[in-house]
Amino acid sequence: MHKILSSTPLAPGVREYLVSAPAVARTAAAGQFVVVRLHEAGERIPLTIVESDPSAGTIVLIVQDVGKTTHEMDAIGRCGGALLDVAGPLGNPTEIDRYGTVVCVGGGLGIAPLFPIVKELASAGNRTIGILGARSQDHLFYVDRFQEVLDETIITTDDGSLGLKGFTSDALLDVLQSQDRIDRVWVIGPPIMMKACAETTRPFGVKTLASLNPLMLDGTGMCGGCRVEVGGQVRFACVDGPEFDAHLVDFDRLISRLRYYRDEETASLKRFCSGSALTGGADTR
Repeated sequence: MHKILSSTPLAPGVREYLVSAPAVARTAAAGQFVVVRLHEAGERIPLTIVESDPSAGTIVLIVQDVGKTTHEMDAIGRCGGALLDVAGPLGNPTEIDRYGTVVCVGGGLGIAPLFPIVKELASAGNRTIGILGARSQDHLFYVDRFQEVLDETIITTDDGSLGLKGFTSDALLDVLQSQDRIDRVWVIGPPIMMKACAETTRPFGVKTLASLNPLMLDGTGMCGGCRVEVGGQVRFACVDGPEFDAHLVDFDRLISRLRYYRDEETASLKRFCSGSALTGGADTR
């Protein structure tokens, strides 16, 4: 069992969990994730490792309460419970190097997995520009932590309640047009937002990496549930990713696959919490 040491609210429906997972914490790197199972009858869900502390044997997970399992995890965390399985670290770590000037774009919950990447890129000596977007000011989190490591921080909100009014892709275009040189871009968030950002960087020829979040079961490449199409070839996000060249990803197919089990997900949540409906995420293009 993996004890939930703390559960802290960050934004509406979003909580930060500090979890005891010594084996994972010892080797976790930026860009990797774990597959969590709450109990024997629970489903497996992939969650990005936001931070790890090898000396304390802990990892940080940030989770949005959108379905039956995440709703149940919220209840377990509030009462100081434990997770049955925390398998990982899984996936390929982000390739950290001194690229020059990099732009890191996070939309909605994608802000969470972006944070460890930004920290490592900054530590490697890159000039880092961050674009953080959400539907409103209330849905933003970790802004102060990003500002501690970024050279420049740009905030966007759909409603204009903080920073620039508009989508992250709008701010990304402004950066690309105003900077002499951008060497690499990372983008993490809702698929529609990543697609918009990829199309924004394409004319500039800047290598752009997207961290994909397809349906996933075992996290080892055996089930095939997390298959995505990249450059016309089938790849598995759990073992080939989760980061891929955003200019080669078939985002339309990814978005379609994410909708496959929407009715079943909604029904499962309704059964668990007596009628609560599954709500959609923010469009932070």
